[in-house]
Amino acid sequence: MPKSATPADAQVILQLYDLRREAEMRKARSWWFVSFWPQSADDFMKVVNEVGMPENAWLRQVIGYWDLAAALALSGAVNQELFLVPSFSGEMFTVFAKVRPFLGELRKKIGNPELLANIETLINSSKKGRERLKQFEARLAARRKLMMEAAAAKAS
Repeated sequence: MPKSATPADAQVILQLYDLRREAEMRKARSWWFVSFWPQSADDFMKVVNEVGMPENAWLRQVIGYWDLAAALALSGAVNQELFLVPSFSGEMFTVFAKVRPFLGELRKKIGNPELLANIETLINSSKKGRERLKQFEARLAARRKLMMEAAAAKAS
């Protein structure tokens, strides 16, 4: 049975949450969740190859943050159950769900077989994590459908 969360675990979660409030991180998060909807590894790579552009930095900032945060949970530096509370880690699930359909191809194109590996390992380490990922994937599919319908309506 996993150890119960401690006040120290709560402090780490609050510090991680506070890092998300930094001005540039807010821009990065907003871009990821409002504007960035990659449909393929090529869509992702377009941003990767735009070195010097804000979107490139935002992409790296968000995936770097969540992969490092997941590493803290995997290593035991913070209680995994507390870390996986939806109000804290929901964004991590969204990031992963957006790229999971083409993650293998993306890892090859980037030349990094460990891209998002900590996030993937953490999510897959529990039944609850795997179930939550399915929920996020369903939400993202519904959102993509609405976006496509809105774009089609606007075009007509």
